[in-house]
Amino acid sequence: MKMQKVLVMAGVAAALCLGSNSVSAQGFGGGRFNPAQMRQRMMDNIKNQLEITSDDDWQAIQPLVQNVMRARMEAMRAQMGRPFGFGGPRRFRMRGGNNQDQAQAQDQRPRRRFGPPPSPEAEALQKAIDAKAPAAELKAAMAKFVEARKAKEQQLKTAQAKLREVLTPRQEAIATLDGLL
Repeated sequence: MKMQKVLVMAGVAAALCLGSNSVSAQGFGGGRFNPAQMRQRMMDNIKNQLEITSDDDWQAIQPLVQNVMRARMEAMRAQMGRPFGFGGPRRFRMRGGNNQDQAQAQDQRPRRRFGPPPSPEAEALQKAIDAKAPAAELKAAMAKFVEARKAKEQQLKTAQAKLREVLTPRQEAIATLDGLL
Protein backbone atom coordinates (compact mmCIF):
# COMPACT_ATOMS: atom_id res chain seq x y z
CA MET A 1 0.00 0.00 0.00
CA LYS A 2 2.80 2.40 0.93
CA MET A 3 4.76 1.52 -2.22
CA GLN A 4 1.65 2.20 -4.31
CA LYS A 5 1.36 5.68 -2.78
CA VAL A 6 5.05 6.31 -3.45
CA LEU A 7 4.61 5.31 -7.08
CA VAL A 8 1.52 7.50 -7.44
CA MET A 9 3.36 10.44 -5.90
CA ALA A 10 6.34 9.79 -8.18
CA GLY A 11 4.05 9.99 -11.20
CA VAL A 12 2.42 13.15 -9.90
CA ALA A 13 5.76 14.71 -9.15
CA ALA A 14 7.10 13.78 -12.58
CA ALA A 15 4.11 15.43 -14.19
CA LEU A 16 4.80 18.59 -12.19
CA CYS A 17 8.42 18.61 -13.32
CA LEU A 18 7.61 18.40 -16.98
CA GLY A 19 7.16 22.14 -16.95
CA SER A 20 5.11 24.04 -19.47
CA ASN A 21 6.70 22.46 -22.54
CA SER A 22 4.28 20.46 -24.64
CA VAL A 23 5.24 16.83 -24.88
CA SER A 24 3.98 14.52 -27.57
CA ALA A 25 2.03 11.78 -25.88
CA GLN A 26 1.22 9.00 -28.26
CA GLY A 27 -0.47 7.12 -25.46
CA PHE A 28 -3.03 9.90 -25.10
CA GLY A 29 -4.85 9.48 -28.40
CA GLY A 30 -1.96 10.92 -30.40
CA GLY A 31 -2.84 14.43 -29.17
CA ARG A 32 -0.76 16.86 -27.23
CA PHE A 33 -0.19 16.42 -23.51
CA ASN A 34 -0.57 19.68 -21.65
CA PRO A 35 1.34 19.65 -18.35
CA ALA A 36 -0.28 22.91 -17.22
CA GLN A 37 -3.74 21.37 -17.60
CA MET A 38 -2.63 18.27 -15.71
CA ARG A 39 -1.23 20.39 -12.85
CA GLN A 40 -4.48 22.36 -12.75
CA ARG A 41 -6.54 19.16 -12.60
CA MET A 42 -4.33 17.88 -9.79
CA MET A 43 -4.77 21.10 -7.85
CA ASP A 44 -8.54 21.03 -8.42
CA ASN A 45 -8.59 17.42 -7.20
CA ILE A 46 -6.67 18.29 -4.05
CA LYS A 47 -8.96 21.27 -3.44
CA ASN A 48 -11.99 18.96 -3.71
CA GLN A 49 -10.43 16.27 -1.54
CA LEU A 50 -9.65 18.81 1.17
CA GLU A 51 -13.23 20.07 0.86
CA ILE A 52 -12.16 23.67 0.29
CA THR A 53 -15.10 25.69 -1.00
CA SER A 54 -13.79 29.24 -0.59
CA ASP A 55 -11.55 30.58 -3.35
CA ASP A 56 -9.91 32.88 -0.79
CA ASP A 57 -9.03 29.89 1.40
CA TRP A 58 -7.70 27.99 -1.61
CA GLN A 59 -5.54 30.94 -2.68
CA ALA A 60 -3.89 30.81 0.74
CA ILE A 61 -3.53 27.02 0.79
CA GLN A 62 -2.63 26.26 -2.85
CA PRO A 63 0.93 27.71 -2.74
CA LEU A 64 1.61 25.67 0.40
CA VAL A 65 0.35 22.51 -1.33
CA GLN A 66 2.54 23.29 -4.33
CA ASN A 67 5.54 23.82 -2.05
CA VAL A 68 4.96 20.43 -0.43
CA MET A 69 4.67 18.73 -3.81
CA ARG A 70 7.81 20.45 -5.10
CA ALA A 71 9.74 19.59 -1.93
CA ARG A 72 8.51 15.98 -2.12
CA MET A 73 9.76 15.76 -5.71
CA GLU A 74 13.15 17.14 -4.74
CA ALA A 75 13.36 14.77 -1.78
CA MET A 76 12.51 11.81 -4.02
CA ARG A 77 15.06 12.97 -6.55
CA ALA A 78 17.69 13.21 -3.81
CA GLN A 79 16.65 9.88 -2.30
CA MET A 80 16.89 7.92 -5.51
CA GLY A 81 19.91 9.64 -6.97
CA ARG A 82 18.64 8.75 -10.41
CA PRO A 83 15.38 9.74 -12.10
CA PHE A 84 13.00 7.21 -10.54
CA GLY A 85 15.54 4.46 -11.16
CA PHE A 86 14.70 4.17 -14.88
CA GLY A 87 17.42 4.49 -17.49
CA GLY A 88 19.90 5.98 -15.08
CA PRO A 89 23.61 5.92 -15.71
CA ARG A 90 24.14 2.43 -14.24
CA ARG A 91 22.87 -0.41 -16.36
CA PHE A 92 22.77 -4.15 -15.94
CA ARG A 93 24.78 -6.13 -18.44
CA MET A 94 23.64 -9.41 -19.86
CA ARG A 95 25.64 -12.52 -19.09
CA GLY A 96 27.51 -14.23 -21.86
CA GLY A 97 29.17 -12.68 -24.86
CA ASN A 98 31.57 -9.82 -24.66
CA ASN A 99 30.39 -7.52 -21.87
CA GLN A 100 32.76 -4.78 -22.98
CA ASP A 101 31.23 -4.71 -26.48
CA GLN A 102 27.74 -4.67 -24.98
CA ALA A 103 28.69 -1.83 -22.64
CA GLN A 104 30.13 0.23 -25.50
CA ALA A 105 26.99 -0.34 -27.58
CA GLN A 106 24.81 0.77 -24.66
CA ASP A 107 26.94 3.86 -24.03
CA GLN A 108 26.50 4.95 -27.65
CA ARG A 109 22.69 4.84 -27.43
CA PRO A 110 20.98 7.95 -26.08
CA ARG A 111 19.77 7.49 -22.53
CA ARG A 112 16.08 7.89 -21.99
CA ARG A 113 15.14 9.22 -18.60
CA PHE A 114 11.89 9.75 -16.78
CA GLY A 115 11.66 12.67 -14.43
CA PRO A 116 14.12 15.39 -13.56
CA PRO A 117 17.87 15.08 -14.08
CA PRO A 118 19.81 13.69 -11.15
CA SER A 119 21.11 16.09 -8.53
CA PRO A 120 24.67 17.41 -8.88
CA GLU A 121 25.62 15.38 -5.81
CA ALA A 122 24.22 12.20 -7.37
CA GLU A 123 26.07 12.91 -10.61
CA ALA A 124 29.32 13.49 -8.73
CA LEU A 125 28.88 10.25 -6.80
CA GLN A 126 28.05 8.37 -10.00
CA LYS A 127 31.18 9.76 -11.71
CA ALA A 128 33.30 8.68 -8.74
CA ILE A 129 31.79 5.18 -8.93
CA ASP A 130 32.28 4.97 -12.70
CA ALA A 131 35.87 6.18 -12.42
CA LYS A 132 36.55 3.62 -9.69
CA ALA A 133 37.78 6.47 -7.54
CA PRO A 134 39.83 5.84 -4.40
CA ALA A 135 37.95 5.14 -1.19
CA ALA A 136 38.54 8.64 0.22
CA GLU A 137 37.05 10.27 -2.87
CA LEU A 138 34.08 7.90 -2.84
CA LYS A 139 33.44 8.61 0.84
CA ALA A 140 33.59 12.37 0.27
CA ALA A 141 31.17 12.19 -2.68
CA MET A 142 28.89 9.89 -0.70
CA ALA A 143 28.91 12.25 2.30
CA LYS A 144 27.89 15.18 0.06
CA PHE A 145 25.12 13.08 -1.50
CA VAL A 146 23.78 12.02 1.91
CA GLU A 147 23.96 15.59 3.24
CA ALA A 148 22.05 16.92 0.21
CA ARG A 149 19.44 14.20 0.69
CA LYS A 150 19.01 15.13 4.36
CA ALA A 151 18.63 18.81 3.42
CA LYS A 152 15.89 17.99 0.88
CA GLU A 153 14.08 15.83 3.44
CA GLN A 154 14.23 18.71 5.92
CA GLN A 155 12.82 21.09 3.30
CA LEU A 156 9.92 18.67 2.78
CA LYS A 157 9.25 18.50 6.53
CA THR A 158 9.29 22.30 6.74
CA ALA A 159 6.89 22.66 3.79
CA GLN A 160 4.56 20.06 5.32
CA ALA A 161 4.63 21.83 8.70
CA LYS A 162 3.67 25.15 7.07
CA LEU A 163 0.79 23.48 5.24
CA ARG A 164 -0.33 21.71 8.40
CA GLU A 165 -0.58 25.10 10.18
CA VAL A 166 -3.35 26.33 7.87
CA LEU A 167 -5.41 23.14 7.60
CA THR A 168 -8.32 22.16 9.79
CA PRO A 169 -7.95 18.86 11.66
CA ARG A 170 -10.25 17.19 9.10
CA GLN A 171 -8.24 18.57 6.17
CA GLU A 172 -5.01 17.51 7.86
CA ALA A 173 -6.38 13.98 8.27
CA ILE A 174 -7.39 13.85 4.59
CA ALA A 175 -4.01 15.24 3.48
CA THR A 176 -2.22 12.72 5.68
CA LEU A 177 -4.23 9.81 4.32
CA ASP A 178 -3.64 11.00 0.74
CA GLY A 179 0.12 11.16 1.32
CA LEU A 180 0.45 14.93 1.14
CA LEU A 181 1.48 15.18 4.80
